[in-house]
Amino acid sequence: MSIDLRCFTYIDILQPQTAGFLATISQGYHPLESQASLFIEVAPGMDVNVVTDIALKRTSCTPGIQIVERRYGCLELHHYDQGQVRAAGEEILAALDIKMTDRLKPRVVSGQTITGTTGYHAQITNRMRHGNFLNEGETLYVLETHPAGYALIATNEAEKAADIEVLEFRAVGAFGRVYLGGGEEDLKEAAKAAISVLDSIDGRDNPGPAPVFY
Repeated sequence: MSIDLRCFTYIDILQPQTAGFLATISQGYHPLESQASLFIEVAPGMDVNVVTDIALKRTSCTPGIQIVERRYGCLELHHYDQGQVRAAGEEILAALDIKMTDRLKPRVVSGQTITGTTGYHAQITNRMRHGNFLNEGETLYVLETHPAGYALIATNEAEKAADIEVLEFRAVGAFGRVYLGGGEEDLKEAAKAAISVLDSIDGRDNPGPAPVFY
């Protein structure tokens, strides 16, 4: 079958806030802290049903998210055994006759750092978030990625690197977005870790304009 592998990424150890956020938005079986995870995005969107079927029949992984959009479909799988998660990925790739390197290489679209957030800005950010709160006076960092699915690993690595608050991340749709809050220096380290992990992921070319940072 012809399938476009847009995002394919392993997360070795889900961090507490990232796992908690996934549990908040998951319509399937909630992932837990310290589990390993696999996130896949494919096109056409309906093909994600085939991806899910392969993984669940051949491994003991548990699905947390399966979403079919107009153009894209995505699946998140998790398990305490990293070997099971790796096996799920290998089974999917083999069954579909594709390679991990057929995925799109992640592209950073933009990054914004807003220091000394005003009270109303913090409030309106908190109204849309599903994670922790942004307090007045704290720094807000927003990262935009393409494809969307890479927002998950960017968030997880940011949380590993620094003492920050995970406000929101969106790993589905045309673009992925990560919203983080906290101290300015901590967010610098978190941003560095997020961008570094995205830069380390190989794949086919994903051309686009140069990223915009504020």
